[in-house]
Amino acid sequence: MMKKPTSKRRTREMRPEYDFSGGVRGKYVVRYRPGVNFAHIDPELAEGFPDSKSANGALRALVAIAARVEGRKRA
Repeated sequence: MMKKPTSKRRTREMRPEYDFSGGVRGKYVVRYRPGVNFAHIDPELAEGFPDSKSANGALRALVAIAARVEGRKRA
């Protein structure tokens, strides 16, 4: 069995493009509170939803429609 060659790029030093020296620890922690779900929306879809309120409204409408359709299937 041949061993996989070790990568020459492995180093403990951080790349220059990953400079976090101006970062603020915990800046967005409140946004990620328990019970909040995040989903990635494709850019072409995101154009139709400028904020959370519009996205939530569309999803609520979709869930209501799906529930009605499901209810018809059972009857």
